[in-house]
Amino acid sequence: MRELPGRSGERDGARQAVRQTEAHPSSHAAQPDWLQAWKDAARRLKREVRALYLAYRDPRVPWHARVFAGAVVAYAFSPIDLIPDVVPVLGYLDDLVLVPLGIALAIRMIPPEVLAECRERALQEQDGHRPVNWAAAAVIAAVWLGLAALAVVYLARRLQ
Repeated sequence: MRELPGRSGERDGARQAVRQTEAHPSSHAAQPDWLQAWKDAARRLKREVRALYLAYRDPRVPWHARVFAGAVVAYAFSPIDLIPDVVPVLGYLDDLVLVPLGIALAIRMIPPEVLAECRERALQEQDGHRPVNWAAAAVIAAVWLGLAALAVVYLARRLQ
């Protein structure tokens, strides 16, 4: 095969990438196509939820879209499902259907220019450092600690 000018370095780079993939089978290129497609879809879905969160906080978004986007984001991040995951098939079906459907509906309610800005910010935050909301973390931890305390009190009274 005849070499084109400036292409030999590209071919050497490709050969080196193949050697690295063979040496490290857990690398990105060694994954099956369907697995990589699922991971990419999950990454996009996560980015869309983050963009919805940012849009929910934007004052340019109509109140009804803010309420719906807030509900979708809260449901996506909530450890509590409508149908618990322990229920066979149906437990995961709500996550696979309700969350993407809610995201799709919320996206249609948000003005396109606001959504474009929020998507760009979500993409930047995905690649870089995400802001941490310690107040929200404290509230969630307090709720779980309160529930644990209630469970202990309930069990203590029940065993007496």
